[in-house]
Amino acid sequence: MDIDRLLQEQYAKFDRKIVVLDDDPTGSQTVHDIHVYTDWTQETLDEAFGSDEKLFYILTNSRSFTAEQTKKVHQDIAAAIRNASAKTGKDYLVISRSDSTLRGHFPLETEVLRASLDKDIDGEILCPFFPEGGRYTIGDIHYVKQGDALIPAAETEFAKDATFGYTKSDLKEYIEEKTNGAFKATDVVSIGLDELRVQDVDSITEKLLSVHDFGKIVVNSETYEDLKVFCYALYLAMGEGRQFMIRSAAGIVKTLGCIDTKPYLTRDDLVTDAKDKGGLVLIGSHMKKTTAQLEVLKQIPGIDFIAFDSDLVLEPEAIEQEKKRVQAKIDADIENGTTACVFTKRKELLLDGDTKEAALLRSVAISDAVQSFAANLKTKPAFIIAKGGITSSDVGVKALRVKKALVAGQAAAGIPVWKTGPESKFPGLAYVIFPGNVGTETTLKEIVEELI
Repeated sequence: MDIDRLLQEQYAKFDRKIVVLDDDPTGSQTVHDIHVYTDWTQETLDEAFGSDEKLFYILTNSRSFTAEQTKKVHQDIAAAIRNASAKTGKDYLVISRSDSTLRGHFPLETEVLRASLDKDIDGEILCPFFPEGGRYTIGDIHYVKQGDALIPAAETEFAKDATFGYTKSDLKEYIEEKTNGAFKATDVVSIGLDELRVQDVDSITEKLLSVHDFGKIVVNSETYEDLKVFCYALYLAMGEGRQFMIRSAAGIVKTLGCIDTKPYLTRDDLVTDAKDKGGLVLIGSHMKKTTAQLEVLKQIPGIDFIAFDSDLVLEPEAIEQEKKRVQAKIDADIENGTTACVFTKRKELLLDGDTKEAALLRSVAISDAVQSFAANLKTKPAFIIAKGGITSSDVGVKALRVKKALVAGQAAAGIPVWKTGPESKFPGLAYVIFPGNVGTETTLKEIVEELI
């Protein structure tokens, strides 16, 4: 079976828009030459539905929102999608793209969308597969690759997230845990590697056709070849009139959209002006992986490493003085052709009696301080790298004022680069979005070496 040809044929005749709602900017990490919109006004959705692009992203940044904020945003997005669909006569498939290590507002986001889109959705597909970041689902267990070992997701630091923690690595059990038993593990439909490897498309399609009332489907995948077989079957099921919603990492977007693999971008691709200026690296993520990458980055001579005392967010006057100190150093560095690297405290700021939402709001306050360093730049830098999901969204939307960006490609596996639009603070800037949980210890160093 020539699965690539068959999949491309299905994609070509799929007459719906594929709307990817991205809960932080890192979700475009497997695609290129696709647009990302950073708001969800009716005007924006009308433009996207009226364009020739079949697939596009809407950046919601909802992983930084409270539950109530997330609910409101998804109700608003659903209304704009409904209206744009009605105006253009175009049906749609919604992908709720979230974290490949299972953090995020699940099931809240997809439940709100289901209720607000005003259409019968037969099934919800969970597919956190993302090989570029070492995320695989095997035997319904979701794994995170650490070194040479595959670790069940619930045994990693990601599962201990102060806001989005969980205890189950089996995706069927994860669904039961997160839905508080509304969907039982025993009722979840599993698409196994055995049927994917023998390309038993009929069996997979039958499973998809059997699901109703927003039933849950778990997709196992160890390679993109596995996922292609599933996506082909999914197109066949949708061709029978079935409606689905997808909760996924970035892998399935590339596969459903038949997007080919592009070589990693180089300095010549990215630094097109301001070549004599310094770059800016902003590190907000406190993940252990990010801290290890920062330590390796420090091996590069000539970079000005600036420690930002982010704990001072608890003291309004002190944090303002600290921001002024850091900003002055950054501006001087970039003007002089020196790359500046600003990093927050390397340990999450936790307080006695904390709640999940209080911890999240404090993280947002720190991110807001970090993005201000890009917002207040006096000179266009050669490039900007932002490390961490919330940080990278705030830098892109608040600091750089991006409304519509083109995903140019990737700087390394799973690390997308946006080319900022004409409306932004620095048009044509190479903006590297580096997730906190992606890459080896040397990846950040390698990207910076390429760009400076």
